[in-house]
Amino acid sequence: MQAWRVHENGEPGEVMRLEEIDRPVPGPGQVLLRVRAANINFPDALLCRGQYQIRPPLPFTPGVEICGETEDGRRVIANPALPNGGLAEYVVADEAALLPAPDALDDAEAAALHIGYQTGVFGLHRRAHLQEGETLLVHAAAGGVGSAAVQLGKAAGARVIGVVGGPEKAAVARELGCDLVIDRRADDIVAAVKEATGGRGADVIYDPVGGDAYAKSAKCVAFEGRIVIVGFASGSVPAPALNHALVKNYSIVGLHWGLYAQKDPASIARCHEQLTRLAADGAIKPLISERVPLKDAAAAVQRVADGTTTGRVVVLTDGAAR
Repeated sequence: MQAWRVHENGEPGEVMRLEEIDRPVPGPGQVLLRVRAANINFPDALLCRGQYQIRPPLPFTPGVEICGETEDGRRVIANPALPNGGLAEYVVADEAALLPAPDALDDAEAAALHIGYQTGVFGLHRRAHLQEGETLLVHAAAGGVGSAAVQLGKAAGARVIGVVGGPEKAAVARELGCDLVIDRRADDIVAAVKEATGGRGADVIYDPVGGDAYAKSAKCVAFEGRIVIVGFASGSVPAPALNHALVKNYSIVGLHWGLYAQKDPASIARCHEQLTRLAADGAIKPLISERVPLKDAAAAVQRVADGTTTGRVVVLTDGAAR
């Protein structure tokens, strides 16, 4: 079978190689899946660079999220077992963790549902307790993680402010349903949020960026607001001034979604049921900006690494636009 392999750490476009290798063999409790579609996540780029919290042995195949097909024909969502990730024709995955792919979503959309939307539900609802009528500020609102948070915020009845970089991404954020879009390259984020909220600030801030985005968040969070730390796509990990959080009465909330698989796996299944209902109702639908064939996966991972993409970029193993 064909699979992309990383033999040394570096930029995805330079270190990923498409190779012919043997199909992986399922171990105890695992199943073999034919990959129908593999969603590219920012952690795939970090894995290539050797900067992710998990460092699989070299060589490895990136790809942490797929829509696949079991040998008995079931369409499922899975997180492949590294070092044999999803940018390949076949993977193995833990049978107990397989989730049914929603009928309302095609293969590419199903492949992009799991991590981003589960992160959004756990971050916005379980950790930040977002309420109907509150103001939600989403950084990188046109990206894969941010676009999911925008849709989930609207589904919850929140007023959503999206922060993006550039007019193209601003247009995407408006199409997603943001009530207000702020272009960080042209607008003063703090002033715009204060003006839009009558000086109050945002009740919940969803931050997958870190760095300067966090610094701006701390300046425009509301009284008893919650800043949800989702990731550091900027490459800069902020050092919060805890005295500022104390004086202004806001919470800094961390969200490591993957930890729920260890601590509370039943909650992931419950969340998937909720997401399946929302997809069936049309309240959420992953934004797929590109569907690329397997041969073009390395370049696609590099674009995600460079932050030039909107929504999700999904690799289809046979190149079909399913």
